[in-house]
Amino acid sequence: MSLLIVGLSHRSAPVSVLEQVTISGDALVKLLHDVRQDAHVAEAMVVSTCNRVEVYAEVDRFHGGVSAITTLLDRHAGADLAPHLYVHYEDQAVHHLMSVASGLDSMVVGEGQILGQIRAALRLAQQEDAVGSILNELVQQALRVGKRSHSETGIDRAGASLIGVGITLAETVLGPIEGRRALVVGAGSMSALTAATLARAGVTEIVIANRTFERAERLAETVGGRAVPLSEIATELATADLVVSCVGAGTRVITPEMIPARDLPLFLLDLALPHDIDTAVRALPLVTLVDLEDMQQSGAGSDGGRAADIAAVRRIVADEVTAYLNSARAAKVTPTVVALRSRAAQVVESELGRLHSRMPDLDERQRDEVAQAVRRVVDKLLHEPTVRVKQLAASPAGDHYAEALRELFNLDPKAPDAVSRMEIEQ
Repeated sequence: MSLLIVGLSHRSAPVSVLEQVTISGDALVKLLHDVRQDAHVAEAMVVSTCNRVEVYAEVDRFHGGVSAITTLLDRHAGADLAPHLYVHYEDQAVHHLMSVASGLDSMVVGEGQILGQIRAALRLAQQEDAVGSILNELVQQALRVGKRSHSETGIDRAGASLIGVGITLAETVLGPIEGRRALVVGAGSMSALTAATLARAGVTEIVIANRTFERAERLAETVGGRAVPLSEIATELATADLVVSCVGAGTRVITPEMIPARDLPLFLLDLALPHDIDTAVRALPLVTLVDLEDMQQSGAGSDGGRAADIAAVRRIVADEVTAYLNSARAAKVTPTVVALRSRAAQVVESELGRLHSRMPDLDERQRDEVAQAVRRVVDKLLHEPTVRVKQLAASPAGDHYAEALRELFNLDPKAPDAVSRMEIEQ
C-alpha cells in the first residue's frame, strides 16, 4: 500500500473551477464513501476547503488509484477536472501533506485555518470508518508539524489571513478603516475571525447578519456589535462602508438591487465559495468588489514579505518528512523481524523437546540451564542482523532488505502480514 493524493487547489485551478467543485455536507460524505469503496483503496480522507479539494488515499496500485479517484471527482463535480488535477505519490505525497498543514501551500501563506480543516477532514474520515492506522498516524503527524511550524517561526506573520489581506485591500479604496462601519454576513468561524479582526483594527460599528439570528447575536456580543436578520442586509448596505461575506451556501446573498445609490465608496469582500455576492455589483458607481479570484490573480498575501520565516518552515517540513519516512520504512521491516524471531523460537522449542526426550534423566534445573543457554545463543546470533536490517530499512531501498531476510530464512511471505494485522487489532 502507498499514499496517493489527487486534488486541485488555487495553484492549479481558477476560482471559478474551485467554486464548481467545492464539496461539503452530504456530498462530501458521499465522495468519501465512494473513494473508500473502490477496490484499489484501503483508506481515504477528503480535504475540502474554499481553496482546495484533495483526496488522500492508501492504494495498492498507482494507476488504478489515480484513475478511480479522478473519475469520482469528475462525477461529483459534473465536469472534466483532468486539466486542473495534480497527483502526489509516496514520499512526495507525505511532503505535500505536511506543507499544506504548515500553511506553505495556502493562498495566503501561513494562514492557520488549514490546520482546523485538516483536523475536521480526519475526524469525518474516522467517523465514517474510512481511515485506518496508516492515514490516521500520518495525518496526526502532519498536524503536529503544522503546529510546530506556527509555534517555532513567524509564519503567522507571513500571511496574517485572508481577512487581513482583504482589509489591506479595503484600505486602498476607503482609506484607514478605523472609525468605519462594517457589515459581516454569516456567523461561522470565518465570520467570527473577520469580526475579531475588524474590532482590533478599530472599526466603530460591526453588524452581524445571519440566517440564524441567535448565532448572529452571540457573535455580535463578542465584538460589541449588533445583530440583524439576514433579511435586513439591504437596509444595512445603505450605511455600511465595508462588507465581508462568508456564507458560501450556494445562493447570492447580496445582489445589485439591494445596494442603494451612494455618495461614498462601498467595499465588498467576498470570502465565500460558492460566491455570496453577485459580480454584477461591480457595475454600480462607487462600489468595489474583491473576491477570492481577485486575490488569487493579484497574488495578495503570497508571502507577506517574510521569506526567512517561510524558509524556516520549509526546513522544518523537510526534516519532519525525512524523519517520518525513515520511521515508516523501519516499521515495515518489523513484522519480518518478528516473524524471524518467531521462527527461531519454534526451532528452539522443537530442539529442546527432542533433547528432553533423548535425555529423560535431566532434572528440572538442568533442563532450565540448557534451555536458557540455547535461547541465549539464538538471541545473540539474531541480534546483529535484526538491528542492522532495521537500520538499513530506513534507506529508500529498505524494503529489499526485508525481502532478503524472508528469502534467506525461508519465512512464509504471509507471516509478516499476519503479524501486522495482529498488532493493529490489538
